[in-house]
Amino acid sequence: MLFRRRTPPTRAEKLRVAVWPRQSWSRSLKYFGKRVLRLSASPHAIAAGFACGVLVSWTPLFGFHFMMAVVVAFFIGGNVLAALFGTVVGNPLTFPFMWWGSYTVGHWLLGHELGGAPPPPMRPDLFHAPWQEIVSVLEPMLVGALPLGVISGLIAYFIVRAAVRAYQGARRERLAARRGLGAGSAASES
Repeated sequence: MLFRRRTPPTRAEKLRVAVWPRQSWSRSLKYFGKRVLRLSASPHAIAAGFACGVLVSWTPLFGFHFMMAVVVAFFIGGNVLAALFGTVVGNPLTFPFMWWGSYTVGHWLLGHELGGAPPPPMRPDLFHAPWQEIVSVLEPMLVGALPLGVISGLIAYFIVRAAVRAYQGARRERLAARRGLGAGSAASES
């Protein structure tokens, strides 16, 4: 295999890389940013798709973010690949803050009193708990995820649309200059 590692990674290294990238978070973010900018679609479609990914990242429905982002992006005419990139906003570093925010906002919107009590801990046996206990956690999180997801999705939409417009405009100018330079040198030789 051409690009295969000489020594396969250990389980501990695989786990570490799943939580913390090999190079750095900034390098990973730059990579994802360039991948989004280089998508071939209109700035609106790319930004709408990315915003869909950001929106669904706020929901506490693990394992369904990709599917939900694809469905929402498809129905609003957004770029499906950009929607998948948008789900990266929800990651192990941001999920605790997103869950706390959606839980708190959901409680406020539902009119429940938090009374200064923290949200119940996410236990591994939560899904083996009685249905009422699961609903008491998921209901405020789902309700709170909607406004927070819409707001952050709109912010992401305008930022990504402006960035894609600028990138695509600069790329068109570079290609036009390259074509003009190539055409000028060929014309002078004749």
